[in-house]
Parts: sequence; structure tokens; C-alpha cells
Amino acid sequence: MALTLMTLLAAATLLASCDSSTAETTVTTEPPPVVTSLPPLTTTTTPTTTTTTTTTTLPPTYDLTGTVVSPAGAPLADATVVIGDARTTTANDGTFEFSGVEPAPIEVSPLGWLPATVAWDGSEASVDIVAEPRIVRALRVSSYVARDRAMFDALLDQADNSMVNALVFDTKDESSKVLYESASEFAAEIGSVDPKYDPVELIGLAKERGLYTITRIVTFEDETWTRQRPDHQLAWHWIDPTIEEAWEYPLQLATEACEIGFDEIQFDYVRFPAGETAAVAQRRRPLTEEQRVSTIAAFLTEARSRLHPLGCALSADIFAIVLSSPDDQGIGQRPEDVSAIVDAVSPMIYPSHYSDGWLGFPKPNDHPGPVVADALDDGIPRLAGSAVMRPWLQAFYYSSSQVLAGIAEAEERGAGWMLWNPGGMYADSWLPREEAEG
Repeated sequence: MALTLMTLLAAATLLASCDSSTAETTVTTEPPPVVTSLPPLTTTTTPTTTTTTTTTTLPPTYDLTGTVVSPAGAPLADATVVIGDARTTTANDGTFEFSGVEPAPIEVSPLGWLPATVAWDGSEASVDIVAEPRIVRALRVSSYVARDRAMFDALLDQADNSMVNALVFDTKDESSKVLYESASEFAAEIGSVDPKYDPVELIGLAKERGLYTITRIVTFEDETWTRQRPDHQLAWHWIDPTIEEAWEYPLQLATEACEIGFDEIQFDYVRFPAGETAAVAQRRRPLTEEQRVSTIAAFLTEARSRLHPLGCALSADIFAIVLSSPDDQGIGQRPEDVSAIVDAVSPMIYPSHYSDGWLGFPKPNDHPGPVVADALDDGIPRLAGSAVMRPWLQAFYYSSSQVLAGIAEAEERGAGWMLWNPGGMYADSWLPREEAEG
């Protein structure tokens, strides 16, 4: 133990002696640089955009052609055809076409005919649509009734309780007066405005009852016009139909009546004069039958060109005798020529106007049924185009059975009818009460 201690002491003394005699060696380590400021921290954000893709499938569209015809196959011109938001009108041959339309019901509104709707799913490229005729059963509204609200309401009630489905108003009658507040400058110039009623009000009341509205315009017989414009006079109170300048007055009234709201414009006295007046007219302006017929046809054609685009049907009153006569009887009316233009032909089949001995009857006026039947049987086969037959029937100087006899013959032939009574008064017993189709 003593040796060990001594040994350790000697070793320590030796080490100390070595340190003091050896040169000093210094190892210097360079400290890290001092950073006094740091660059600003920049954060970069990368935006993420989410794109949503919506796929829209458009419904298929198709091209479509078609025709609108009567049950007999006659083309119906100027009919409105609607598919969805697309609209067109039929050509003179009854055809129509659409390009790129979506399937939808086809709605057809032929002038003077009943509207029709046909389903269409796009599977057919061509569609033929058959329209049914509008069978009009009408009462004439005289100016006496039109200006008396109680009388007019009574007439509406009669329509409600019978087969009657239409009314015929006068806007210009045989007196040559315009019976409402017309804006026609021609009427104002000659002083023919003589207001009796408000057509807008009465049309509205009629339509509330579901009634078809027609207005009658007396055309070429006009005392006021011939007095103010003697240069247009043919004979007595008759305007010369060959003077086209004279057409503008009745055509202007017709256009105005359509814009007022009437469904159909009916021209009366749309002819050359008859009887003694015809003899005077023929001496003053000699015309052939073809000249007379072509003149009346030209006027009606012009009327059609103005009224159809406005949405009004066109009809014309004719002498019933021309249905049974091969010629125009001097008045410029033949069923074939008139019906080729208008939508409805209205012969005035009044047995009281037929000569004694007609059909072998000493007094044709006593036999309304046979007289009406004969006239219609003669006239219906002569109709051209798509015009329907719609006669005026006598409702004066007759009993209920006689009025009903004429109506029955018209109904049997699907012709429809209009009752003429000068004062616009009709007995309930004159009016059939069976439900009318359409």
C-alpha cells in the first residue's frame, strides 16, 4: 500500500515537470457568424380550382310537313297551325311545314271551321289534319235589339235555351248608316255614322255565352254614298262595283269590324242590282255575264286578302235563285265563283220571294220545307273550294211549324242556318232545342 502511494506521487511530479518544459500549442475554433437580420418569410399559396361540368341533354327536334283539309279533302287555306312556340299558316293548297320543332300537340284553327288538336310525338314526318265544319245556327240581331239591353239579354237567353250558337249583327245596314262609332274616314266624310250600339260590349256578352259572332255589311247599295259621290253611281242608290276606288269604303268597315272582335265578316248586297234598277244599270254600263261575275269575285278576293290575315272568316249573301239557275241572273253571282273565294255562302232562301208556281206550288210561300230543300239540293253540289253552305231562312209571316220545317231541311243537309226577322224578334217555339254537336 505504501509503495503504491509513493509510486503515484512520483508520477504526478513527473507530469508537472513535463508541462512546464513543453511549448504551448493553441487551437482556435472560429465562432459561427452573427446574423443580425433575417429576410422576411414569404408564404406561397397555390390556389386549387374545382371545375363542375354539367351535361344538358336537349330534347330532339324534327321537321314536319302536313296539310289541313275538310272532310271531303278540300284544302283549307290560311289556317293557323301552332306547335309549342312555333306558328305558321297554311298555303292555298292547305299545306304547312315546320323546321326543327320539338314534339308537342298540333293546334289548328281554320277560319270558319272548328279548331282541332292532334297529338304529335315526332315519329311522323308528315301529318294530314281533317277539320270539321262549324255548323252555324244563328239569329240576326237587328239594330232595335242591339240598342236595347233588355231585349238583347232576352235574345242571349233564347240562345242559351236552344240550338242557337251564333249571332249576326249589322254594322252597316240597308239604310246606308254605320250603326256604331266608326273610325272610318269615309263614313265621317259622307256623314253616315249613326251609332245605335257598342259592338265591343255586345261581342263580349255574346262570347261569354260561347256564341260565334258575325257582322253583316251592306256593300253596293248605299244611298248616302251615291248621293255624296255621284261619280260612283251606277243606278239609283247602287254603287258601280266595277269602280275599285268605291271598294275601299266597305273594305275599311270590314277591316275595322274584324279588329273590333267579330269572328266573321258577311257582305250583303255584294252584287249588281236586280229588277228595274238592273235595266237602268245595264243601259248605263252594259256588261257581259263574265264581266259581272269577275267583278264580284275580284271584290271578294280583295276582301279575303285583307280579312284572313286578321283572323276573320269571310262570307257572302247571294240570291237563292242563282242556286237553281245556270247563269248569274244579271247580278254577278254564281255559286261556283263565289264559293271558290269565301268561307261560307249564304243564299237567302225566302219562300215568299219565289214566283207562284215554283216547284209546282201555286203559293211557294206556303211550302217552306220543299222550297228550302230544293234550293239546297240544287246549290250544294255547285260549291267549289272549301266553302260551306249556310242559308238565311225566313222567320217572318210564318208559324212555328213553318219556321221549323225550313230549319229541319237545312239540318238534314248539314248546312246550318240563320233566321232572318226584320225586327229581330223570335218566338221560343221557332227554335229547335236538341243539343247541337260542336
